[in-house]
Amino acid sequence: MNLATVASAFKPNVTSLGYALFLATNAAGVWGGVFPFLPMEFQTPEIVFWFFLAQSLVFSVSYFASALGVYFLPGPTRRFMVILASTPYFFGWCCLIVAIYLEGLALPMVVAGGGLLGLGSAGFFMLWQRLFASLDAERGNRDLIAGTVYGALLYFSLYLIPVAVTSFLIPLVFLPLFGLAIVVKSREIDRDQPMFEDVPREHPNVYRRVLHDYWRSALCVGALGICTGIMRSLAIGDPQVGSLVNVLSMVGALVAAASMLALWQFKNLRLNVVSAYRVVFPFVITSFLLLPFLAMEYAQWLAAILYAVYSMAIMLMMIQCAQASRDRGINPIFIYGFFAGIVYVLHDVGFIGGSFAEKIMITGIEPLAVVALVAVYLLGLMYFIGQGGFRKIFRRFDAESIELVALRPRGQRDDSLRATGSTRRYAVEKLSEPSEQPEASDAAPAPARAARRERFDQHAVYQDRISKQAELLRQHYRLSARETEVMELIARGNTVARIAEDLVVSENTIRTHSKRIYAKLDIHKKQELLDLMDSFDPSELGG
Repeated sequence: MNLATVASAFKPNVTSLGYALFLATNAAGVWGGVFPFLPMEFQTPEIVFWFFLAQSLVFSVSYFASALGVYFLPGPTRRFMVILASTPYFFGWCCLIVAIYLEGLALPMVVAGGGLLGLGSAGFFMLWQRLFASLDAERGNRDLIAGTVYGALLYFSLYLIPVAVTSFLIPLVFLPLFGLAIVVKSREIDRDQPMFEDVPREHPNVYRRVLHDYWRSALCVGALGICTGIMRSLAIGDPQVGSLVNVLSMVGALVAAASMLALWQFKNLRLNVVSAYRVVFPFVITSFLLLPFLAMEYAQWLAAILYAVYSMAIMLMMIQCAQASRDRGINPIFIYGFFAGIVYVLHDVGFIGGSFAEKIMITGIEPLAVVALVAVYLLGLMYFIGQGGFRKIFRRFDAESIELVALRPRGQRDDSLRATGSTRRYAVEKLSEPSEQPEASDAAPAPARAARRERFDQHAVYQDRISKQAELLRQHYRLSARETEVMELIARGNTVARIAEDLVVSENTIRTHSKRIYAKLDIHKKQELLDLMDSFDPSELGG
């Protein structure tokens, strides 16, 4: 392993350090539902509960409101209005500081501060998401992951500052610094990208397709949000436990993000959120079943581990949403608002459910047992919905399924058989006919597109010579899966309009992909692409 290559991946820049400072500041006030840098005597269970309830509800609602706003009013999203996020964030921290010194106004000021911080935090997350999505994939993802690493380190460094000073530094020093970082980097953004020029209502089918493709991933991350929300409700009673959870979760996030960034330098990484959740699910549900039977120290470590996993899931959520914006040319605020809205609403469900479960008094049953039952129920319900619910159950047909053909009158059954036979003969005749354009995806749209998309989803299914050559070009020139898919469709003779229809995106998005593909391949026209593909020997790939 080349240490110089690894070190270059961790090289800080304005974007990664600005995001890191925001993450560290956010963890100091809203991440664990506690305030590790505010006086412990101020953090009563009532204060912490109402702060987090106000903060989390406004936080999640802000994402849904932003997604709807972008859909109906896309124009304002072309501008990076940092002041709209900075103002509530600043006054939110001011409310917390006032609450410390004015005991009689502590509760209303904490509720107001929670709501303002929720609004400001959501605004800043969407600003950072839009910034990362506007960069090329390699640079945007690197800055995001590196920012997560440095965010954990900066969070630990806050413990070196006196507690009485930290609460003032956040609104007066840290906020202007990471706000300035967004302002400076936003000036470098190319606002002519399809994601910023997009008018959602002109092609609603693209957005319906996006919601259909990503709701299950959002639900899986949201299931982890339920878990962390429940554990946060347990930490409210003891702020010192909450602070410990913050520290341990930051350690986990640091190790996971640093490992991922180092590994990425030498190996292609393909991560599927839904598949990862299926692997994690048995361990998570088992850990909650053990909750009533083990000591309180177990709950602390469980909360820390869950928060570490959750922080990584949030990072992957941002990467996936940025990729969707680049590949499909949709507004980054829409997809992130939709995705994050689901995740954080489920986090609220976990917190509220856990809080009420703790207060339920059932004779002979410990409160932790009730919390565990609620957690297991919610996790099971989310898993059931994520797998398709009743709709998938009744539509699914496996080879092992029992099939009973309906009993109908003989004459009617014969007509049905004759009709079926006629249809079958017609299908065979159509498939046997020579195609006018044998290499175009129009020749056999359903099988060709299914095979191609299965290949891009980690399965080596090569349709023909062109498919193999496209894969070789992808490996040699480091093209993304979507760029390779577009390149293959161009090589097969498809028009821009046909490709856009096939991939359910706008024509402007396909043109942008074409420009990027030609730039990476250092070519200028389609014939050069065909010549370049012919220079690769498809026999190098099996299948």
